Amino acid sequence: MMSAREQELRNQAERALQSAATDDYRQHFHIQPPVGLLNDPNGLIEFQGEYHVFYQWNPFETAHGAKFWAHMTSTDLVHWQWHEPALVPSEWYEKNGCYSGSAVVVGDELWLYYTGNVKGENNERFTYQCLAVSADGRTFHKEGPVLNLPDGYTPHFRDPKVWLEDETFYMVIGAQNEQETGRAPVFTSTDGRSFEQLGEVSESGTESLGAFGYMWECPDLFSLNDTDVLLFSPQGLEADGTKYQNVFQAGYVAGTWDQTTGRLHHGAFHELDEGFEFYAPQTFTDRYGRRLMFGWMGVPEQYEKSQPTVTNGWVHCLTLPRVLTYSGGRIYQQPAEELKKLRQDQQHFVTTGEGLEIHAGSAYEFEFEPKQDSRWSLMFGDGALLEWDPVKRRLICTRTNWETGEEEKRVAEISTMEKLQGFVDASSIELFINNGEKVMTARIFPNHRAFRYEGKAGNQLTLYPFAALDE
Repeated sequence: MMSAREQELRNQAERALQSAATDDYRQHFHIQPPVGLLNDPNGLIEFQGEYHVFYQWNPFETAHGAKFWAHMTSTDLVHWQWHEPALVPSEWYEKNGCYSGSAVVVGDELWLYYTGNVKGENNERFTYQCLAVSADGRTFHKEGPVLNLPDGYTPHFRDPKVWLEDETFYMVIGAQNEQETGRAPVFTSTDGRSFEQLGEVSESGTESLGAFGYMWECPDLFSLNDTDVLLFSPQGLEADGTKYQNVFQAGYVAGTWDQTTGRLHHGAFHELDEGFEFYAPQTFTDRYGRRLMFGWMGVPEQYEKSQPTVTNGWVHCLTLPRVLTYSGGRIYQQPAEELKKLRQDQQHFVTTGEGLEIHAGSAYEFEFEPKQDSRWSLMFGDGALLEWDPVKRRLICTRTNWETGEEEKRVAEISTMEKLQGFVDASSIELFINNGEKVMTARIFPNHRAFRYEGKAGNQLTLYPFAALDE
């Protein structure tokens, strides 16, 4: 039986949905909020023949607040259907937000694990790791907390990623200890409702990382091509050359995980995306055995309040689904094959050296293959400029900062530029370099949208305009 508070919250959200204004920057083929603020992807799973994507959602304003879990499903990773929010902050243990978490299929049920966020009268914070269960993947029964805050940690203890392996539930948490350093503790359970700590997967201060931030968010531990990988989003890193240029980062370490101690023996940290907007990624495995990842195309505290869409009542979106593989000591990311369904046409060009301008609209994919190692550039209207520097071996993405009006850059260092695949939406670009060796993601807000090439003759460009999609 739905409580009166939960019903009122749902009614408020529905009224907010009706008030959203559309604008020219609404995305065509990315998951975005109908109104309000979107952030972390949550509960990624395939259940009963459908892909489920939940995400952190504040329907009432374009700022962070008491989060709901928005809910969307798809059968093909391209066309997404909106559902009523799966979780709303209606209970005492979550009254200030149903924060990020994950999903597990247990028998015929879908279990959601999430962080209940509570603020006390004096603004003190309390966090509870909670469980909600569904038989149909639409309505969820809350069972309440399954893990309280352990000794030795501050209340910055959240984002449970849970998986079931050999009849054991594992839960890795993003955390801060009482000395205010980031870490990722791991817990186990035989029934999924009562957890005990196994150890810590890794933490700031290890030999391979050194001092590495005051908080780790959104951890995700999994095996990829016989290598164990920990994804996490550290907070508190200082910029280092071309690395760590955003306010907060998202990346991974890889090595061998000891299931008896919970320890991951790993090497250095690698950023997953070298563009402007990428944070809080989460992964899952689908029926084809693919490790799929979505990320939040945003960064906490990075020009959020001044983003141009705020004036129209919404902000942020998710990335496209990416397929992960591991080879040669690094993760490769490639767009899911299903995205080819968006292609409406194919236009092939060979550059002449006199420049090339194409009016491709606001939604398209392109593939660019430079046949000679010389300087070139691609312009996405006046939203962003992409340049290859063959001397420094760098791909440079430049845009105008919408808050300061100043030029800003992100750089991907690449030994050889062989292929560039890009997805352009109404207000974003996602660039996959050398079949996903590196990736750059950015929100852009162009006033005009002409796609332009400058450089030498003989390079090959293929353009795929996209058909319109209903949201």
